[in-house]
Amino acid sequence: MNLLNRYGVSERFLAQATMFPEYILARVVAQYRGKYKIVTEEKELLAEISGKLRYDTDELAMYPAVGDYVLIDVVGDTALIHHVLTRKSLFVRKAVGVSGQVQPIAANVDIVFLCMSLNQNYNLNRMERYLSIAWDSGATPVVVLTKSDLCHDLNSAVEQIEKISCYSDVITVSMYDEDVCEKFLPYFQKNQTCTFIGSSGVGKSTIINKLLGESVITTQEIGKGDKGRHTTTGREMFSCPLGGVVIDTPGMREMGADGVDLSKAFTEISELAQQCQFRDCTHTNEPGCAVLRAVENGELDIRRLESYRKLEQEASYDGLSSKEIEIKKSERMFKEVGGMKNVRRYAREHNKRK
Repeated sequence: MNLLNRYGVSERFLAQATMFPEYILARVVAQYRGKYKIVTEEKELLAEISGKLRYDTDELAMYPAVGDYVLIDVVGDTALIHHVLTRKSLFVRKAVGVSGQVQPIAANVDIVFLCMSLNQNYNLNRMERYLSIAWDSGATPVVVLTKSDLCHDLNSAVEQIEKISCYSDVITVSMYDEDVCEKFLPYFQKNQTCTFIGSSGVGKSTIINKLLGESVITTQEIGKGDKGRHTTTGREMFSCPLGGVVIDTPGMREMGADGVDLSKAFTEISELAQQCQFRDCTHTNEPGCAVLRAVENGELDIRRLESYRKLEQEASYDGLSSKEIEIKKSERMFKEVGGMKNVRRYAREHNKRK
């Protein structure tokens, strides 16, 4: 059995790997301190980063993450990771103890389920944060409203979410549902990689266990004060019986707004901003501000604008021009021009050494 097929490999990554025939293609399926669990076509292995890759990498976001496709060779019982293939999406969070750096959490995600429970955890500002992070990553967001049996007006809650989410798909689930797998089936197609964002205790682990058909992840209810407790201690990918794979990781649960896409998460503000008198309008007190005018006319909710401002200030992109933002995102994700330059440079270096 080809394990890479089981873990979602696509033609895109198979084609990239042909540029480096001296190496073996693998996917990172779990991450531990200083070690990675990877799968090749034939087997699972523990792996570590090669000395050259560590030396050549000056940004933490360039290190392998769960979901990455990597090029390896095997030395004894351990694999060495020499190169990370061009990513199509990437989730990051602020690196602890390293100023100005972000840490990769999960890569090459196709669908991200944004989970929020319909009890004390329900918060539109939180969902706007999740949506901004999801759109920035390159993955497609799907909103999951859990504990729907506790909601007094489910239709109203869904309408609120639809208004702030650019009408992304919305799934509602409760502990009494017997058709959870059926609700998620359309998103778990062959080669699809899915993951979950949401506060601890909202039911992510319970959902994942149902999708996997077994209790592989410990569950924990929301604690007092709605703080919850993390119940997953490592980052890991699981092959899903429905098709594709699912990633569970504590790093996906409470990520800060280090990278956000406000243009998609706040489309109405972005469209109004095009009508402002000044191109660099901050929507605070400038004359001719179309955004402030919409608030005054009741066309835009002030809560929505305040949430936009807060995320903009928190984001690592704050103060950068649109061009600088795109450059930063390309460097971080190995995408487009920046990504292809990295791949081609790496290929040229290897051809010279042959």
